[in-house]
Amino acid sequence: MNLIDITPVISERTLVYPGDTRPTREVRWRLEDGDPVTLSTLRTSVHVGAHADAPSHYGPSGRPIDAQPLELYVGPCEVVKARAPRGGLVGVRHLVDGIPETERLLIDTGSFDGVEDWNDDFCGLEPELVDLLAERGVRLVGIDTPSVDPQESKDLPTHARFLEHDLAILEGLLLGDVPAGNYELIALPLPLEGFDASPVRAILRSFD
Repeated sequence: MNLIDITPVISERTLVYPGDTRPTREVRWRLEDGDPVTLSTLRTSVHVGAHADAPSHYGPSGRPIDAQPLELYVGPCEVVKARAPRGGLVGVRHLVDGIPETERLLIDTGSFDGVEDWNDDFCGLEPELVDLLAERGVRLVGIDTPSVDPQESKDLPTHARFLEHDLAILEGLLLGDVPAGNYELIALPLPLEGFDASPVRAILRSFD
């Protein structure tokens, strides 16, 4: 059994979507100062690093993250490579090996430089690709970028397709060093009542 961590480290160096809340740590107690324990307070966006979007993030009647079915985030998955121009949209023609038979599809676009070195020309997904994935029985899509829509998008058409088909979204995954293929995904969101997303610790398990 081999565990592959596809979660970026969260620190005060972590960048988030422009206008959102970056992580900060306030240490209230310190062992070094004679306190009985070290005690920290974390303040951050719930859309930080690897995270699960809730339907309520992009639809007024959508479920909050604590109401999302947990089975969406655990189970067999497939990692695929996609190559589209920076700033463009990934369509089926950009998937190197086509669409596999899977309920959980993780797409490595290779277009995001990382949470400590943010670039605004990362790829989104074509709305039509989401339609096709839903037809093929996909229930969750993960991506290595901060959003399934381009950064400058205002109407978020791809998010709208996810809402229409009730597909789950994972964003901000580290997939660049993961070979294409079959894995088990474990990426559980926290039960944050009423929230529009949750950070996840995303793990791939391989039995090779």
